[in-house]
Amino acid sequence: MTTICAVRNGQQVAIAGDGQVTAGEKYIMKGNAQKIHRIFDNRVLSGFAGGVADAVTLQDRFESKLKKYNGDLRRSAVELAQDWRKDQMLQKLEAMLIVADKKDLLLVSGNGEIIQPEFDVLAIGSGGNFAQAAAMGLLENTDLTPEEIVQKSVKIASEIDIFTNSDILVEVLDRNE
Repeated sequence: MTTICAVRNGQQVAIAGDGQVTAGEKYIMKGNAQKIHRIFDNRVLSGFAGGVADAVTLQDRFESKLKKYNGDLRRSAVELAQDWRKDQMLQKLEAMLIVADKKDLLLVSGNGEIIQPEFDVLAIGSGGNFAQAAAMGLLENTDLTPEEIVQKSVKIASEIDIFTNSDILVEVLDRNE
């Protein structure tokens, strides 16, 4: 279980994720896992929730789609979702991805869903609803940067959700880079 939160505002998109890896519902196996990654020559951010092996498999597949489609995030997400629905091995994977580049912010799920958020906020994982609510409130009512918003939102989720900790990693893409 985990919490991943992404926010786009103006020229930046940021994704944050906690580091907790939980074995079932009994104990914490690791507290500083890295669930946010820069992929495709650091031009795409990816965050995952769900089974770690499943998520890594999906992230690797997604990156291969990015290479095949010259970094086209939307096309790569559609192709991954189609494979995910059609391939019997992939159908058994239990994970979700949030991916972002300088233009797009998307959620990719195993149900074949590709969601572009209406309010430039996405969150997944066990604390996702808490983080999303916090991020939407902060985005609407403060002048914080996307980086600050996702950091604070995952921190808030860590104070409510037992499967989320406060060892938070944040990655940011700036449109001007």
